[in-house]
Amino acid sequence: MNFFGYQRPDGRVGIRNHVLILPASVCASDTTRIIANQVNGAVTFNNQQGCSQVAPDQQLTMDVMAGYAANPNIYGTVVVSLGCENCQMDLVVKAIEERTNKPLRQIIIQEIGGTLKAVEQGVRYARELVQEASMLQKQEFPMSELILGTECGGSDPTSGLAANPVIGRLSDLLVADGGTSILSETTEFIGAEHILAKRAKTPEVHDRILEIVHRYEKALQLIGEEVREGNPSPGNKAGGITTLEEKSLGCIHKGGHAPVSAVYDYAKQVAKKEGLVIMDTPGNDPASVAAMVAGGAQVVVFSSGRGSPTGNPIVPVIKITGNKLTFSKMKDNLDLDASPLIYGTKTLEELGDELYQMVKEVSCGNQTKAEALGFTEMAIARACNYV
Repeated sequence: MNFFGYQRPDGRVGIRNHVLILPASVCASDTTRIIANQVNGAVTFNNQQGCSQVAPDQQLTMDVMAGYAANPNIYGTVVVSLGCENCQMDLVVKAIEERTNKPLRQIIIQEIGGTLKAVEQGVRYARELVQEASMLQKQEFPMSELILGTECGGSDPTSGLAANPVIGRLSDLLVADGGTSILSETTEFIGAEHILAKRAKTPEVHDRILEIVHRYEKALQLIGEEVREGNPSPGNKAGGITTLEEKSLGCIHKGGHAPVSAVYDYAKQVAKKEGLVIMDTPGNDPASVAAMVAGGAQVVVFSSGRGSPTGNPIVPVIKITGNKLTFSKMKDNLDLDASPLIYGTKTLEELGDELYQMVKEVSCGNQTKAEALGFTEMAIARACNYV
């Protein structure tokens, strides 16, 4: 199975052809919004961070910004900074250039003369890059060029019974075709981490799986909190999930049955053609999706028993549910109904193949519901409070 995408100069392949207007901090976010709104083909996001951060916290933000610019769905990037934030322009540019050699432009609001001049120059840069991007011709590529992000949010028991196993089947198919699939949400490995660890390819990967789970629990305990106080969420409980362990046992089904090849820290660059990997992310959906996108995922598949509108500014997010009532109520947001698996009218293999075909079609340009509605939720994980 093949798809049609865009060859990038760094060797990666995109399934969208956006120009990113990248805010280096919260103080530049409204300016990037104004620029992006004036140029068809430009995208941006609301960066709530980039300043008042200590080094480990700032690094998470830097990795997401650099990863977004490097994501294969981006043709080129216009970086906009205020000028006095922690994430200085030279630091952001250096981080991007360490990941990719794609076109890059820079604007510093305080140096160019304020917002209006920054917007004027930003629109000129964006139009220039969009025009260049429009000249690219799609080419045919094997599915092995894809990095797939997997996520679950607003889960109920049907997530673990149907939707996540279908995603797991998709993951196995992509891995078998030579691609990469990312299993995320470290908080939702808790209680099932020993099962994942047994699937590790090497002793080092085995130990890393256990390490990231225990590290996450200890980080919350340092401030006197327990992860089970916030997870499962009220919506999870209303849907019928009673414990974090139940949620975790359903969550890990998204990883199918392939061995775990590697464990990546939050938002770090993921290798192509690596099989099943894990990324250390929170359970919070936008923050977890952001990390996988920064890691290079061109497409995300997202299960939700309760229903979710979540999208992303850079990658298409395919929504799947195992709850037929949820699918009926939220058809505007959901792309695939996996409930036939529960009722016995379709097999896991049939639904997995159907989802794989949908991933191919989306990779060729078909819009997801979230894209059509313009959903671009965005969050970045925090290591600690602002300073």
